[in-house]
Amino acid sequence: MMRLPWFDFRAPATVAEAAQILAGEGPSAMLIAGGTDLIPNMKRRHQSPKTLVSLRKVKELRSVNGTLGAGLTLTDIVDSPQLREKYRGLWQAAAQVATPHLRNMGTLGGNLCLDTRCTYYNQSQEWRKAIDFCLKKDGETCWVATASKRCVAVSSTDTAPALIALDAKVKLVSSQGEREVPLAALYHNDGIDYLTRRADEILTEVAVPEGWTSSYWKLRRRGSFDFPVLGVAAAVRLAKDGTVQEARIALGAVASRPFAVEKAGEFLKGGKLTDEAIAEAGSIVASRAKPMDNTDLDLYWRKDVVSSFVGHALREVRGDDMRETRLRIARQAL
Repeated sequence: MMRLPWFDFRAPATVAEAAQILAGEGPSAMLIAGGTDLIPNMKRRHQSPKTLVSLRKVKELRSVNGTLGAGLTLTDIVDSPQLREKYRGLWQAAAQVATPHLRNMGTLGGNLCLDTRCTYYNQSQEWRKAIDFCLKKDGETCWVATASKRCVAVSSTDTAPALIALDAKVKLVSSQGEREVPLAALYHNDGIDYLTRRADEILTEVAVPEGWTSSYWKLRRRGSFDFPVLGVAAAVRLAKDGTVQEARIALGAVASRPFAVEKAGEFLKGGKLTDEAIAEAGSIVASRAKPMDNTDLDLYWRKDVVSSFVGHALREVRGDDMRETRLRIARQAL
């Protein structure tokens, strides 16, 4: 049985109070919201914070008032007809995270800050000790790419690529003040140092522009529960005649960070979403996908299907009925 290490527990009622605790405790403290990622990691001794600062009692983090509170549960998002209508890609991403039980606990902010994952990292402490640990935790070698001096653990958040495609921004609050950054700037392409959020900062809200038509497609071995081995998000602003005024395509689970493929968006701008344009955009995006052999399914196949998933996302944005395709992919994954 894997047991939690000992820790102190603090439960502030406001963001300001939580920020003061983080400032006082220093790097030995960690935030916890739903705990669906952190608690298993603590049991495996990936993280052993001396103090956990719970955000569950901070009601201001669950607001939907022009921005999305980072404390909204994924179920809150899935159950909102308003959010489903305005931000379909985000709704689709949230609906495909884990299981209903985990979505009831997991939060938007937690999913955005999700730890990177790897076959050699997401194991028990005893298993990792048997291979002399890995670069991400307690070791000196990346067992995926032994010559690499950088950890290549993969980003596995579903909501981040969906929100990056929607050009979202996030607010980070500390005892020293607050700052707003584009969501894409929250991430480093480094499996260890994967967030630009400082240890004393709290991700409090997400601002999402309106007017986009969006879609999110996820590849995983099983049709439910699993983390993505590929995530594709597309968002487009269309003129009345179908001309693309602006387009953004983002990828997840093919690097240590989720990221937008700006070249593909620029290619689509000013034209229409014809089958030929969609195919070319898919090729552009696929050229940026560089998955590693550190998660489920064959890495070459995962790269090969990127263009197809971009096509699915853009056709759905165009207005095609993609329900049968979604069902087919889900059945094949089972």
